Amino acid sequence: MQIKLNEITISEVVKGYKDSAENGVVGYDKRLNIRPAFQREFIYGEKQRDEVIKTIRSGFPLNVMYWSKNGEDFELLDGQQRTISVCQYINNDYSINYQYFHNLTFDEQQQILDYKMMIYFCEGTDKEKLDWFKIINIAGMQLKPQELKNAIYTGEWLTAAKKYFSKENCAAHNVASIYIIGSANRQDFLEAALSWIADKEGKEIDDYMAEHQHESTANELWLYFSSVINWVNVTFPKYRREMKGLDWGIYYNKFGAGKYDPKVLESKIVELIDNDDVTRHAGIYEYLFDGDEKHLSIRKFTEKMKRSSYERKKGICPVCKKHFEFEEMEGDHITPWHEGGKTIAENCQMLCKDDNRRKSGI
Repeated sequence: MQIKLNEITISEVVKGYKDSAENGVVGYDKRLNIRPAFQREFIYGEKQRDEVIKTIRSGFPLNVMYWSKNGEDFELLDGQQRTISVCQYINNDYSINYQYFHNLTFDEQQQILDYKMMIYFCEGTDKEKLDWFKIINIAGMQLKPQELKNAIYTGEWLTAAKKYFSKENCAAHNVASIYIIGSANRQDFLEAALSWIADKEGKEIDDYMAEHQHESTANELWLYFSSVINWVNVTFPKYRREMKGLDWGIYYNKFGAGKYDPKVLESKIVELIDNDDVTRHAGIYEYLFDGDEKHLSIRKFTEKMKRSSYERKKGICPVCKKHFEFEEMEGDHITPWHEGGKTIAENCQMLCKDDNRRKSGI
């Protein structure tokens, strides 16, 4: 990899700037591909974007940027967020303190346009450039794992998938924002969809992306994702905040073929939420499918409850009838929790660890 430092004015960078959304973003007299396939979406918030312009107007240096040289043209390796922030401001796409670029005086405009950006030109093989791209993104706002995967599996399929999952107000965000934590332009929606469909096929995300990399559409992924969300909406029509961030696609893969009465499920949800012993409400949904109490994090007996039970029975395990030290025993519900037994002193018995785990099926 050959790397050479250059000083390039903002006026040169913004010349020929054009943002064609999914079709790409260019600048530098249309010789610079500002958003190559391996780059993330524009993710700067208003504060970060404004700070770029304030830094330039103060005459302070921005961090260096990296361009990959391909003959007479370039691809932006690092610095997309800063570059687009500058281009959008010069293009009058946003204002700072109600002041657009066109509101500045001629001298103020010229100071910005004459500002010199420190840019390294990099020449090398595609693999060298991709490896360098990963290295320089270790600092700053790091790439997420899915963003790195996108850098590896670029192609027509990924472009199609991004239209569904990776844009602000994309189709996936519009139908599933209440269920998925994160943002579309940081690839959280795409990652969720891929992890679910990969699980369905018994694969890793990388395997799925590699297999579909050169396909022309991402319809299979979108139709599957839509099926998951429709299933959730129909099965649990009343939305609760605990539903956000759950692995709905995994549940769909395991339990989607079953028959469920939404009214019956809703009644059970209300009952479980009202149960003081249930300390993890987000686990209610998976519990309704497989009945495993571990999802609910049932409230444990207090040390006082356990000690009282231990002393009443003089340390004798009621199952094997042997004596144990307190530390060798565990609290157990006499009447099982799923049969209505509460986590109260009267329902506590101390079993030796072996008997308690046999009873619990561990």
